[in-house]
Amino acid sequence: MKITNSAMHQEKLISLIQKVIGKHQSLIGEVSNALDISYDAAHRRVSMKSKFSIEEAVQLADHFGFSMDSAFQRKEHIIVKRTKEIQTFNDLTDYLESSLKSLSEYPPNTDTSLYYSAKDIPLFYTINTEFLSTFKRYVWLNLLHPEGLDTSFEKYLTHTPIVSLGQKLENFYTSTRTHEIWNDTTINSTLQQIMYFYHAGLLTAENGKMLCESLKELVFSLEKKCTPQNEQYRLYYHDLLILNNNVLIQDAHRKSLFVPYTMLGYFITTDTDTCKHVANFFQHQLKNSKLLNTAGTRDKKMFFNRAYQKIDMYKNQIISLYDIG
Repeated sequence: MKITNSAMHQEKLISLIQKVIGKHQSLIGEVSNALDISYDAAHRRVSMKSKFSIEEAVQLADHFGFSMDSAFQRKEHIIVKRTKEIQTFNDLTDYLESSLKSLSEYPPNTDTSLYYSAKDIPLFYTINTEFLSTFKRYVWLNLLHPEGLDTSFEKYLTHTPIVSLGQKLENFYTSTRTHEIWNDTTINSTLQQIMYFYHAGLLTAENGKMLCESLKELVFSLEKKCTPQNEQYRLYYHDLLILNNNVLIQDAHRKSLFVPYTMLGYFITTDTDTCKHVANFFQHQLKNSKLLNTAGTRDKKMFFNRAYQKIDMYKNQIISLYDIG
């Protein structure tokens, strides 16, 4: 007798539930309680005489704490969610709201850790109400909107609403134990964005210089946090790894992986094997990185001084071009 795919899926689902509850718990009783159905109805499903509906399968996965990936996908396939596409300011607000909702599943505590492979300055530093954050939103909307914003940064600055959700995301990040991997190129894209919009005539020289100063202040604030006593914030320097803005968040019970596919768009998965492999990869990379919190004064100063010098170089370019103009 040929076993259908649906029967195989049902067997896998039942097997996963049994694994979660252990051998000494009643499988039928647990299914009955989880679905709020009678004992007989649960018995029919467990004995394969009737099928779980899609809604029941989702409910069981949620109740017993395993992913739908492990129940219904082939080993090489995983199920992912994706963040909202951004084209307008309202889309950006919705994006931040959904991001906060995803992260709020991990309440900040001693068990929650976040790992960030910082190809660019971590998003959490540039989503509040500060001057640099407003510029980053201007850049995002220019690059993600089908027709761009068609306005200068100065006009955008006077008309843009306040994004309170950004502050909430920043607060979450600063209250979570974080491990960031940086290299000497992490600040490059922000500096290049400043120069691009200045050259395009969409950013004044004065605001360009102020943005460079704001970026310098941000880096300086990270240097101040980067101390041996600060267990909440760990900054690593890796001079070989090609960083990719992947984010992994985990606590004692689960893990979630955020993989970028556009400038702000992320695929999100809780697939157990995938997250485990990425967690192991992060640990391996941390071992091959220099922890700046505990590095010697020379190594730490060299990293931050290179960043300050690069920022000053871009700021001086703006000043010299303005003087020539």
